[in-house]
Amino acid sequence: MISIGDREVGPGHPCYVIAEAGSNHNRDLALARELIDVAATAGADAVKFQTFTGKDLYSSKTPRFEYLEDERSPQEILEELALPREWQAELRDYATRRGLHFLSTPFDVPAIQSLADLGVPALKIASFEIVDLPLIRRAAEVGVPLILSTGMATYGEIEDALQAVRAAGNHSVALLRCASLYPAPARILNLRAIETMRGAFGVPAGLSDHTEGIAIAGAAVALGASLYEKHFTLSRQLEGPDHAFALEPGELHHMIAAIRDVEDALGTGRLEGPSEEEAHEMYRLARRSIVATRDIPEGTVIEREMLTTKRPGFGVAPKYIDILVGRRARVDIEFDDVVTWDMV
Repeated sequence: MISIGDREVGPGHPCYVIAEAGSNHNRDLALARELIDVAATAGADAVKFQTFTGKDLYSSKTPRFEYLEDERSPQEILEELALPREWQAELRDYATRRGLHFLSTPFDVPAIQSLADLGVPALKIASFEIVDLPLIRRAAEVGVPLILSTGMATYGEIEDALQAVRAAGNHSVALLRCASLYPAPARILNLRAIETMRGAFGVPAGLSDHTEGIAIAGAAVALGASLYEKHFTLSRQLEGPDHAFALEPGELHHMIAAIRDVEDALGTGRLEGPSEEEAHEMYRLARRSIVATRDIPEGTVIEREMLTTKRPGFGVAPKYIDILVGRRARVDIEFDDVVTWDMV
């Protein structure tokens, strides 16, 4: 288990839901604040942005990504999407007022320092950076929990990253299973790896979900995800690389409600009979018990054909029907009476 701010995160605790705003603010401060409003209204635990510059993240000689269908270089695209770092304190304060943790993914050492100075309750390392052990060590040195996304990572790469965190004296870490495509097809998610990572590495595990729609969220939580991260936007019609596969406000709300419903539905796993709510009426009135098929006068020896099973269920249980056969009626039993033990 780890603690992110005032939230305990791990098995036995509610799933920590991160609403990933990412770069969907489009360098518009008002839009960024509106994204925070959406995350708060939807019931997320945290809203997360990204702290990078295009020139520090990509070489100017990086080939273009085909999936973006953009003639600009990755460096140029990211430079135009970068969140101005002078906005971060204002967005943190606004998120706090809305009851959210403010998080961000740092992509360089100055980004780590700027977030440390803000007092963020955790740092998230993106999947592509899991091999950058110096960056991970520097983030771990901040002393807050680290959330490591593991898209495309092997067992050994995850182990290397965890060792880098622990070498920095930080033992608060969580892992996110991730498929590093945008959007990601469901068939490559491998949700069962959530349990594998939790068991193999002994840390809370969850999912960074890049699929379209909300179907995967409940399945991940049912499989034990302690954290869940999902991109969202004000509208999929907005320009930018991450809007098209992100959830719109109503979908984010429904997804988080579904996560909480799944958590409520999981229960203890024990077979304990009726719940208090079921016992109020359904246990008594909707189950079956033994009922008379005809009038049975007092003193009559009861025969099998005099009895059947019907609802309600407050009489003698159907499994005892053969025990009643051959007994005498102590009182007059009318047709359709529910037979109780004091009648025989």
